[in-house]
Amino acid sequence: MANILRGNDLRNLGFPEGRAIGLALAQLQRKHLKKLSQTDQLALLGQLIANPNDYLTHLDWSHTAAALLPPPNRHISLVERKDYAVFGAEHIDPSAIHQMETAMKLPVTVAGALMPDAHHGYGLPIGGVLATDNAVIPYAVGVDIGCRMALSVFDLPPKYLTQRTQELRSLLLENTRFGSGRSWERGQRLDHAVLDRPEFQEIPFLRNKLDKAAEQVGTSGSGNHFVEFGIVEITEAENELGVPVGQYLGVLSHSGSRGLGAGIAERYTKLAKDVCQLPGEAQHLAWLGLDTEAGQEYWAAMTLAGDYASACHEQIHRRLAKALGEKPLAKVENHHNFAWKERLADGREVITHRKGATPAGAGVLGIIPGSMTAPGFIVRGRGVAASLASASHGAGRLMSRTRAKAELGEGQVRKYLADYGIELIGGGLDEAPQAYKDIRAVMTSQRELVDVLGSFTPKIVRMDGA
Repeated sequence: MANILRGNDLRNLGFPEGRAIGLALAQLQRKHLKKLSQTDQLALLGQLIANPNDYLTHLDWSHTAAALLPPPNRHISLVERKDYAVFGAEHIDPSAIHQMETAMKLPVTVAGALMPDAHHGYGLPIGGVLATDNAVIPYAVGVDIGCRMALSVFDLPPKYLTQRTQELRSLLLENTRFGSGRSWERGQRLDHAVLDRPEFQEIPFLRNKLDKAAEQVGTSGSGNHFVEFGIVEITEAENELGVPVGQYLGVLSHSGSRGLGAGIAERYTKLAKDVCQLPGEAQHLAWLGLDTEAGQEYWAAMTLAGDYASACHEQIHRRLAKALGEKPLAKVENHHNFAWKERLADGREVITHRKGATPAGAGVLGIIPGSMTAPGFIVRGRGVAASLASASHGAGRLMSRTRAKAELGEGQVRKYLADYGIELIGGGLDEAPQAYKDIRAVMTSQRELVDVLGSFTPKIVRMDGA
Protein backbone atom coordinates (compact mmCIF):
# COMPACT_ATOMS: atom_id res chain seq x y z
CA MET A 1 0.00 0.00 0.00
CA ALA A 2 3.02 2.26 0.44
CA ASN A 3 3.18 2.91 -3.30
CA ILE A 4 -0.33 4.33 -3.57
CA LEU A 5 -0.37 8.09 -4.14
CA ARG A 6 -3.28 10.27 -3.06
CA GLY A 7 -4.79 13.42 -4.46
CA ASN A 8 -2.91 15.57 -1.92
CA ASP A 9 0.40 14.13 -3.16
CA LEU A 10 -0.43 15.40 -6.64
CA ARG A 11 -1.63 18.77 -5.34
CA ASN A 12 1.70 19.17 -3.56
CA LEU A 13 3.41 18.64 -6.91
CA GLY A 14 1.38 21.48 -8.40
CA PHE A 15 -1.51 19.58 -10.01
CA PRO A 16 -4.59 21.84 -10.23
CA GLU A 17 -7.93 20.79 -8.81
CA GLY A 18 -10.05 18.93 -11.31
CA ARG A 19 -9.89 16.29 -13.99
CA ALA A 20 -6.09 16.00 -14.26
CA ILE A 21 -5.73 14.56 -10.74
CA GLY A 22 -8.33 11.84 -11.36
CA LEU A 23 -6.80 10.90 -14.70
CA ALA A 24 -3.29 10.70 -13.24
CA LEU A 25 -4.34 8.55 -10.29
CA ALA A 26 -6.25 6.21 -12.61
CA GLN A 27 -3.19 5.82 -14.84
CA LEU A 28 -1.00 4.94 -11.88
CA GLN A 29 -3.22 1.88 -11.30
CA ARG A 30 -2.08 0.37 -14.61
CA LYS A 31 0.03 -2.73 -14.05
CA HIS A 32 3.34 -1.45 -15.46
CA LEU A 33 3.08 1.88 -13.60
CA LYS A 34 1.85 0.34 -10.36
CA LYS A 35 5.17 -1.49 -10.07
CA LEU A 36 7.08 1.79 -9.79
CA SER A 37 8.19 2.96 -6.37
CA GLN A 38 6.45 6.00 -4.90
CA THR A 39 9.62 8.02 -5.49
CA ASP A 40 9.65 7.07 -9.19
CA GLN A 41 5.93 7.78 -9.53
CA LEU A 42 6.39 11.25 -8.03
CA ALA A 43 9.38 11.92 -10.29
CA LEU A 44 7.35 10.93 -13.34
CA LEU A 45 4.42 13.11 -12.35
CA GLY A 46 6.81 15.96 -11.59
CA GLN A 47 8.11 15.80 -15.17
CA LEU A 48 4.52 15.66 -16.45
CA ILE A 49 3.37 18.74 -14.55
CA ALA A 50 6.52 20.65 -15.53
CA ASN A 51 6.22 19.91 -19.27
CA PRO A 52 2.72 18.68 -20.20
CA ASN A 53 3.27 19.53 -23.88
CA ASP A 54 5.99 16.88 -24.03
CA TYR A 55 3.44 14.21 -23.08
CA LEU A 56 0.57 15.11 -25.43
CA THR A 57 1.18 12.02 -27.58
CA HIS A 58 2.48 9.71 -24.86
CA LEU A 59 0.78 6.32 -24.79
CA ASP A 60 0.04 6.57 -21.04
CA TRP A 61 -0.15 10.27 -20.30
CA SER A 62 -1.68 12.10 -23.29
CA HIS A 63 -5.11 12.66 -21.70
CA THR A 64 -3.64 13.78 -18.39
CA ALA A 65 -1.26 16.14 -20.20
CA ALA A 66 -4.14 17.64 -22.21
CA ALA A 67 -6.10 18.18 -18.99
CA LEU A 68 -3.14 20.10 -17.53
CA LEU A 69 -3.05 22.61 -20.38
CA PRO A 70 -4.95 25.85 -19.92
CA PRO A 71 -8.17 25.89 -21.98
CA PRO A 72 -8.43 29.50 -23.32
CA ASN A 73 -6.17 29.08 -26.36
CA ARG A 74 -7.83 25.83 -27.36
CA HIS A 75 -11.09 27.49 -28.44
CA ILE A 76 -10.78 28.68 -32.03
CA SER A 77 -13.27 30.62 -34.14
CA LEU A 78 -13.84 30.30 -37.86
CA VAL A 79 -12.96 33.18 -40.18
CA GLU A 80 -14.31 34.54 -43.46
CA ARG A 81 -14.47 31.87 -46.15
CA LYS A 82 -11.67 31.86 -48.71
CA ASP A 83 -12.41 31.22 -52.38
CA TYR A 84 -11.75 27.81 -53.90
CA ALA A 85 -12.14 26.11 -57.27
CA VAL A 86 -14.88 23.54 -57.96
CA PHE A 87 -14.63 21.11 -60.86
CA GLY A 88 -17.83 19.43 -62.07
CA ALA A 89 -20.12 21.27 -59.63
CA GLU A 90 -23.16 19.70 -61.31
CA HIS A 91 -22.02 16.27 -60.06
CA ILE A 92 -21.47 17.27 -56.42
CA ASP A 93 -24.13 17.03 -53.70
CA PRO A 94 -24.84 20.11 -51.53
CA SER A 95 -23.61 18.47 -48.32
CA ALA A 96 -20.10 18.05 -49.79
CA ILE A 97 -20.14 21.70 -50.89
CA HIS A 98 -21.18 22.72 -47.36
CA GLN A 99 -18.32 20.74 -45.84
CA MET A 100 -15.83 22.37 -48.20
CA GLU A 101 -17.22 25.80 -47.39
CA THR A 102 -16.61 25.11 -43.69
CA ALA A 103 -13.04 23.92 -44.35
CA MET A 104 -12.33 27.13 -46.21
CA LYS A 105 -13.18 29.09 -43.03
CA LEU A 106 -10.41 27.59 -40.91
CA PRO A 107 -7.85 30.21 -39.83
CA VAL A 108 -5.05 27.91 -41.04
CA THR A 109 -6.57 27.43 -44.52
CA VAL A 110 -4.61 28.92 -47.43
CA ALA A 111 -6.31 27.42 -50.50
CA GLY A 112 -8.65 24.63 -51.57
CA ALA A 113 -10.28 22.79 -54.45
CA LEU A 114 -13.13 20.31 -54.89
CA MET A 115 -12.93 17.44 -57.38
CA PRO A 116 -15.88 16.26 -59.55
CA ASP A 117 -16.19 12.93 -57.71
CA ALA A 118 -16.71 14.73 -54.39
CA HIS A 119 -19.28 13.49 -51.88
CA HIS A 120 -19.99 13.78 -48.16
CA GLY A 121 -17.28 12.62 -45.73
CA TYR A 122 -16.11 13.32 -42.17
CA GLY A 123 -14.68 16.82 -41.86
CA LEU A 124 -13.26 17.41 -45.30
CA PRO A 125 -15.49 15.93 -48.04
CA ILE A 126 -14.22 12.98 -50.06
CA GLY A 127 -12.73 14.64 -53.13
CA GLY A 128 -11.65 17.70 -51.16
CA VAL A 129 -8.18 19.23 -51.42
CA LEU A 130 -7.09 21.64 -48.68
CA ALA A 131 -3.84 23.57 -48.32
CA THR A 132 -3.01 24.81 -44.83
CA ASP A 133 -0.30 26.90 -43.20
CA ASN A 134 2.01 24.71 -41.09
CA ALA A 135 -0.88 22.56 -39.82
CA VAL A 136 -1.98 18.99 -40.47
CA ILE A 137 -5.61 17.89 -40.03
CA PRO A 138 -5.90 14.15 -39.29
CA TYR A 139 -9.49 13.91 -40.56
CA ALA A 140 -8.59 15.86 -43.71
CA VAL A 141 -6.14 13.04 -44.36
CA GLY A 142 -8.74 10.44 -43.49
CA VAL A 143 -9.06 7.18 -41.59
CA ASP A 144 -7.52 4.95 -44.27
CA ILE A 145 -4.18 6.78 -44.42
CA GLY A 146 -2.29 6.42 -47.70
CA CYS A 147 -5.09 4.47 -49.43
CA ARG A 148 -4.03 4.02 -53.02
CA MET A 149 -4.43 2.54 -56.48
CA ALA A 150 -1.82 0.28 -58.05
CA LEU A 151 -1.87 -1.10 -61.60
CA SER A 152 0.39 -3.78 -63.10
CA VAL A 153 0.45 -4.26 -66.88
CA PHE A 154 1.35 -7.75 -68.17
CA ASP A 155 2.35 -8.81 -71.66
CA LEU A 156 -0.61 -11.18 -71.96
CA PRO A 157 -3.51 -10.77 -74.44
CA PRO A 158 -7.06 -9.83 -73.33
CA LYS A 159 -8.37 -13.23 -74.50
CA TYR A 160 -6.48 -14.69 -71.51
CA LEU A 161 -9.35 -13.34 -69.38
CA THR A 162 -12.06 -15.28 -71.21
CA GLN A 163 -10.04 -18.42 -71.84
CA ARG A 164 -8.87 -18.80 -68.24
CA THR A 165 -11.59 -17.10 -66.20
CA GLN A 166 -11.86 -19.80 -63.53
CA GLU A 167 -8.09 -20.03 -63.17
CA LEU A 168 -7.82 -16.26 -62.65
CA ARG A 169 -10.72 -16.37 -60.21
CA SER A 170 -8.83 -19.01 -58.22
CA LEU A 171 -5.66 -16.92 -58.30
CA LEU A 172 -7.53 -14.01 -56.69
CA LEU A 173 -8.99 -16.24 -54.00
CA GLU A 174 -5.62 -17.82 -53.22
CA ASN A 175 -3.47 -14.68 -53.32
CA THR A 176 -5.63 -12.00 -51.68
CA ARG A 177 -7.25 -11.57 -48.26
CA PHE A 178 -10.11 -9.15 -47.56
CA GLY A 179 -12.04 -7.82 -44.60
CA SER A 180 -11.81 -5.81 -41.42
CA GLY A 181 -9.27 -7.42 -39.10
CA ARG A 182 -8.38 -10.08 -41.67
CA SER A 183 -4.78 -11.31 -41.72
CA TRP A 184 -2.67 -13.77 -43.64
CA GLU A 185 -2.52 -17.25 -42.14
CA ARG A 186 0.68 -18.30 -40.37
CA GLY A 187 3.17 -19.71 -42.82
CA GLN A 188 1.78 -17.61 -45.67
CA ARG A 189 2.92 -14.20 -44.47
CA LEU A 190 5.63 -12.30 -46.32
CA ASP A 191 8.16 -10.02 -44.67
CA HIS A 192 8.69 -6.41 -45.76
CA ALA A 193 11.25 -3.74 -44.92
CA VAL A 194 8.51 -1.37 -43.72
CA LEU A 195 8.05 -3.62 -40.67
CA ASP A 196 11.63 -2.80 -39.60
CA ARG A 197 11.01 0.93 -39.52
CA PRO A 198 12.20 2.66 -36.30
CA GLU A 199 8.91 4.54 -35.93
CA PHE A 200 7.35 1.39 -34.50
CA GLN A 201 9.65 1.78 -31.48
CA GLU A 202 10.25 5.54 -31.42
CA ILE A 203 6.58 6.57 -31.35
CA PRO A 204 5.02 5.31 -28.09
CA PHE A 205 1.56 4.81 -29.60
CA LEU A 206 2.93 2.48 -32.30
CA ARG A 207 4.87 0.14 -30.02
CA ASN A 208 2.02 -2.32 -29.71
CA LYS A 209 0.93 -2.04 -33.37
CA LEU A 210 3.79 -3.92 -35.03
CA ASP A 211 2.51 -7.47 -34.56
CA LYS A 212 -0.88 -6.74 -36.12
CA ALA A 213 0.76 -4.78 -38.93
CA ALA A 214 2.99 -7.79 -39.67
CA GLU A 215 -0.07 -10.05 -39.81
CA GLN A 216 -2.05 -7.74 -42.11
CA VAL A 217 0.60 -6.60 -44.57
CA GLY A 218 -0.42 -7.64 -48.08
CA THR A 219 -4.16 -7.77 -47.26
CA SER A 220 -7.10 -5.51 -48.15
CA GLY A 221 -9.94 -4.04 -46.13
CA SER A 222 -13.68 -3.99 -46.67
CA GLY A 223 -15.91 -1.37 -48.30
CA ASN A 224 -14.76 -0.24 -51.73
CA HIS A 225 -11.39 -1.99 -51.66
CA PHE A 226 -10.77 -4.45 -54.47
CA VAL A 227 -8.27 -6.44 -56.52
CA GLU A 228 -9.27 -7.16 -60.10
CA PHE A 229 -8.10 -8.56 -63.40
CA GLY A 230 -9.02 -6.58 -66.47
CA ILE A 231 -8.01 -5.21 -69.85
CA VAL A 232 -5.43 -2.43 -70.08
CA GLU A 233 -5.61 -0.43 -73.29
CA ILE A 234 -2.76 1.99 -74.01
CA THR A 235 -4.02 4.67 -76.40
CA GLU A 236 -1.16 7.19 -76.40
CA ALA A 237 2.09 6.18 -78.08
CA GLU A 238 3.96 8.87 -76.13
CA ASN A 239 3.69 7.56 -72.59
CA GLU A 240 6.02 7.29 -69.61
CA LEU A 241 5.11 3.63 -69.12
CA GLY A 242 7.22 2.53 -72.06
CA VAL A 243 4.35 0.30 -73.23
CA PRO A 244 3.34 0.30 -76.94
CA VAL A 245 -0.22 1.15 -77.98
CA GLY A 246 -2.37 -1.95 -77.64
CA GLN A 247 -4.31 -4.16 -75.21
CA TYR A 248 -2.86 -6.12 -72.29
CA LEU A 249 -3.85 -8.05 -69.20
CA GLY A 250 -3.81 -5.86 -66.09
CA VAL A 251 -4.17 -6.15 -62.31
CA LEU A 252 -5.64 -3.18 -60.46
CA SER A 253 -5.79 -2.96 -56.67
CA HIS A 254 -7.36 -0.47 -54.27
CA SER A 255 -6.38 -0.79 -50.63
CA GLY A 256 -4.88 1.19 -47.76
CA SER A 257 -3.10 1.03 -44.43
CA ARG A 258 -5.49 -1.39 -42.70
CA GLY A 259 -5.76 -1.33 -38.89
CA LEU A 260 -2.49 0.59 -38.57
CA GLY A 261 -3.80 3.67 -40.38
CA ALA A 262 -7.19 3.52 -38.68
CA GLY A 263 -5.57 3.46 -35.23
CA ILE A 264 -3.32 6.41 -36.05
CA ALA A 265 -6.26 8.43 -37.39
CA GLU A 266 -8.39 7.77 -34.32
CA ARG A 267 -5.59 8.51 -31.88
CA TYR A 268 -4.44 11.81 -33.33
CA THR A 269 -7.90 13.07 -34.25
CA LYS A 270 -8.89 12.81 -30.58
CA LEU A 271 -5.73 14.62 -29.61
CA ALA A 272 -6.28 17.35 -32.20
CA LYS A 273 -9.87 17.88 -31.02
CA ASP A 274 -8.64 18.26 -27.45
CA VAL A 275 -6.01 20.89 -28.22
CA CYS A 276 -7.90 22.63 -31.04
CA GLN A 277 -11.52 23.13 -30.09
CA LEU A 278 -13.55 24.34 -33.06
CA PRO A 279 -17.28 25.11 -33.45
CA GLY A 280 -19.51 22.04 -33.84
CA GLU A 281 -19.77 22.14 -37.62
CA ALA A 282 -15.97 22.16 -37.93
CA GLN A 283 -14.96 19.87 -35.05
CA HIS A 284 -13.68 17.10 -37.37
CA LEU A 285 -11.28 19.62 -38.92
CA ALA A 286 -9.21 20.07 -35.76
CA TRP A 287 -5.51 20.35 -36.57
CA LEU A 288 -2.07 19.81 -35.08
CA GLY A 289 0.62 22.42 -35.66
CA LEU A 290 3.73 21.07 -37.35
CA ASP A 291 5.76 23.15 -34.94
CA THR A 292 4.50 20.97 -32.07
CA GLU A 293 5.69 17.58 -30.90
CA ALA A 294 2.23 16.12 -31.49
CA GLY A 295 2.15 17.44 -35.05
CA GLN A 296 5.59 16.06 -35.84
CA GLU A 297 4.67 12.72 -34.32
CA TYR A 298 1.47 12.46 -36.37
CA TRP A 299 3.40 13.38 -39.51
CA ALA A 300 5.89 10.58 -38.88
CA ALA A 301 3.10 8.10 -38.12
CA MET A 302 1.13 9.18 -41.21
CA THR A 303 4.22 8.75 -43.41
CA LEU A 304 4.78 5.27 -41.98
CA ALA A 305 1.13 4.33 -42.62
CA GLY A 306 1.42 5.54 -46.23
CA ASP A 307 4.52 3.43 -46.79
CA TYR A 308 2.76 0.49 -45.16
CA ALA A 309 -0.17 0.87 -47.57
CA SER A 310 2.29 0.80 -50.47
CA ALA A 311 3.84 -2.37 -49.02
CA CYS A 312 0.39 -4.00 -49.00
CA HIS A 313 0.01 -3.33 -52.73
CA GLU A 314 3.56 -4.43 -53.48
CA GLN A 315 2.85 -7.80 -51.89
CA ILE A 316 -0.55 -8.19 -53.58
CA HIS A 317 1.01 -7.59 -57.00
CA ARG A 318 4.07 -9.70 -56.23
CA ARG A 319 1.90 -12.68 -55.27
CA LEU A 320 -0.26 -12.39 -58.38
CA ALA A 321 2.70 -11.87 -60.73
CA LYS A 322 4.34 -14.99 -59.32
CA ALA A 323 1.09 -16.96 -59.71
CA LEU A 324 0.81 -15.80 -63.32
CA GLY A 325 4.46 -16.61 -63.95
CA GLU A 326 4.93 -13.15 -65.45
CA LYS A 327 6.83 -9.95 -64.71
CA PRO A 328 4.89 -6.73 -65.29
CA LEU A 329 5.79 -4.55 -68.24
CA ALA A 330 4.95 -1.46 -66.22
CA LYS A 331 3.35 -0.34 -62.96
CA VAL A 332 1.41 2.78 -61.98
CA GLU A 333 0.70 3.70 -58.36
CA ASN A 334 -0.76 6.77 -56.74
CA HIS A 335 -2.20 7.51 -53.32
CA HIS A 336 -4.78 9.70 -51.64
CA ASN A 337 -5.87 10.24 -48.01
CA PHE A 338 -2.52 11.84 -47.33
CA ALA A 339 -0.82 15.19 -46.71
CA TRP A 340 2.15 16.56 -48.64
CA LYS A 341 4.53 19.48 -48.06
CA GLU A 342 4.24 21.45 -51.29
CA ARG A 343 4.66 24.94 -52.71
CA LEU A 344 1.89 26.97 -54.31
CA ALA A 345 2.40 28.85 -57.54
CA ASP A 346 3.24 31.99 -55.53
CA GLY A 347 6.02 30.14 -53.69
CA ARG A 348 4.30 29.69 -50.33
CA GLU A 349 4.97 26.38 -48.60
CA VAL A 350 1.75 24.65 -47.54
CA ILE A 351 0.49 21.32 -46.28
CA THR A 352 -1.73 19.92 -49.03
CA HIS A 353 -4.35 17.42 -47.84
CA ARG A 354 -5.89 15.21 -50.54
CA LYS A 355 -8.79 13.30 -49.07
CA GLY A 356 -9.92 11.07 -51.90
CA ALA A 357 -8.09 13.10 -54.54
CA THR A 358 -5.28 12.00 -56.86
CA PRO A 359 -1.98 13.92 -57.06
CA ALA A 360 -1.85 15.38 -60.57
CA GLY A 361 1.35 17.41 -60.69
CA ALA A 362 2.87 18.09 -64.10
CA GLY A 363 4.01 14.76 -65.54
CA VAL A 364 2.79 12.70 -62.55
CA LEU A 365 1.13 9.41 -63.54
CA GLY A 366 -1.99 8.04 -61.87
CA ILE A 367 -4.88 5.64 -62.27
CA ILE A 368 -8.47 6.85 -61.75
CA PRO A 369 -10.90 3.89 -61.53
CA GLY A 370 -14.53 3.96 -62.61
CA SER A 371 -16.78 1.21 -61.29
CA MET A 372 -17.04 -2.54 -61.87
CA THR A 373 -18.89 -1.92 -65.15
CA ALA A 374 -17.04 1.20 -66.27
CA PRO A 375 -13.40 1.73 -67.22
CA GLY A 376 -10.77 3.49 -65.18
CA PHE A 377 -8.22 5.80 -66.80
CA ILE A 378 -4.43 5.95 -66.77
CA VAL A 379 -3.60 9.64 -66.58
CA ARG A 380 -0.74 12.12 -66.62
CA GLY A 381 -1.18 15.21 -64.46
CA ARG A 382 -0.98 18.71 -65.86
CA GLY A 383 -0.13 20.47 -62.59
CA VAL A 384 -3.04 22.93 -62.74
CA ALA A 385 -2.67 25.49 -59.94
CA ALA A 386 -6.43 26.01 -59.44
CA SER A 387 -6.87 22.33 -58.54
CA LEU A 388 -3.78 22.37 -56.31
CA ALA A 389 -2.29 19.91 -58.83
CA SER A 390 -5.01 17.35 -58.09
CA ALA A 391 -7.68 15.27 -59.84
CA SER A 392 -10.49 12.94 -58.78
CA HIS A 393 -9.61 9.59 -57.23
CA GLY A 394 -12.49 7.75 -58.90
CA ALA A 395 -16.06 8.18 -60.08
CA GLY A 396 -17.37 9.07 -56.63
CA ARG A 397 -20.54 7.87 -54.95
CA LEU A 398 -23.95 8.68 -56.44
CA MET A 399 -25.80 6.88 -53.63
CA SER A 400 -24.85 6.59 -49.98
CA ARG A 401 -24.23 3.07 -48.73
CA THR A 402 -27.54 3.13 -46.84
CA ARG A 403 -29.49 4.27 -49.89
CA ALA A 404 -27.84 1.69 -52.15
CA LYS A 405 -28.76 -1.14 -49.77
CA ALA A 406 -32.35 0.15 -49.55
CA GLU A 407 -32.97 0.74 -53.26
CA LEU A 408 -30.98 -1.99 -55.02
CA GLY A 409 -31.79 -5.69 -55.10
CA GLU A 410 -29.34 -8.60 -55.21
CA GLY A 411 -30.88 -10.06 -58.37
CA GLN A 412 -30.94 -6.66 -60.06
CA VAL A 413 -27.26 -6.07 -59.39
CA ARG A 414 -26.18 -9.57 -60.44
CA LYS A 415 -28.05 -9.21 -63.74
CA TYR A 416 -26.45 -5.80 -64.29
CA LEU A 417 -22.99 -7.28 -63.74
CA ALA A 418 -23.75 -10.24 -66.01
CA ASP A 419 -24.84 -7.88 -68.80
CA TYR A 420 -21.37 -6.35 -68.67
CA GLY A 421 -19.59 -9.71 -68.40
CA ILE A 422 -18.27 -9.05 -64.89
CA GLU A 423 -17.22 -11.96 -62.65
CA LEU A 424 -17.59 -10.76 -59.03
CA ILE A 425 -16.22 -12.50 -55.94
CA GLY A 426 -17.68 -10.96 -52.77
CA GLY A 427 -18.98 -7.42 -52.82
CA GLY A 428 -22.21 -5.99 -51.44
CA LEU A 429 -25.13 -3.89 -52.62
CA ASP A 430 -23.45 -0.77 -51.22
CA GLU A 431 -20.65 -1.26 -53.78
CA ALA A 432 -22.92 -1.96 -56.76
CA PRO A 433 -21.88 -0.06 -59.91
CA GLN A 434 -25.25 1.74 -59.92
CA ALA A 435 -24.18 3.41 -56.65
CA TYR A 436 -21.43 5.34 -58.45
CA LYS A 437 -21.35 8.38 -60.70
CA ASP A 438 -20.65 8.19 -64.43
CA ILE A 439 -16.86 8.13 -64.66
CA ARG A 440 -16.93 9.54 -68.21
CA ALA A 441 -18.85 12.61 -67.03
CA VAL A 442 -16.37 12.99 -64.16
CA MET A 443 -13.43 12.76 -66.57
CA THR A 444 -15.03 15.36 -68.85
CA SER A 445 -15.27 17.73 -65.87
CA GLN A 446 -11.52 17.42 -65.24
CA ARG A 447 -10.15 17.24 -68.79
CA GLU A 448 -8.08 20.35 -68.08
CA LEU A 449 -6.43 18.62 -65.09
CA VAL A 450 -5.09 15.41 -66.68
CA ASP A 451 -4.17 13.82 -70.01
CA VAL A 452 -5.50 10.31 -70.63
CA LEU A 453 -2.88 7.73 -71.68
CA GLY A 454 -5.05 4.63 -71.58
CA SER A 455 -7.78 2.76 -69.76
CA PHE A 456 -8.42 -0.24 -67.54
CA THR A 457 -11.67 -2.23 -67.90
CA PRO A 458 -12.46 -4.64 -65.00
CA LYS A 459 -13.49 -8.22 -65.77
CA ILE A 460 -12.84 -10.38 -62.67
CA VAL A 461 -13.32 -8.53 -59.39
CA ARG A 462 -12.52 -9.58 -55.81
CA MET A 463 -13.92 -7.65 -52.83
CA ASP A 464 -14.75 -8.37 -49.21
CA GLY A 465 -17.61 -10.80 -48.71
CA ALA A 466 -18.52 -14.42 -49.34
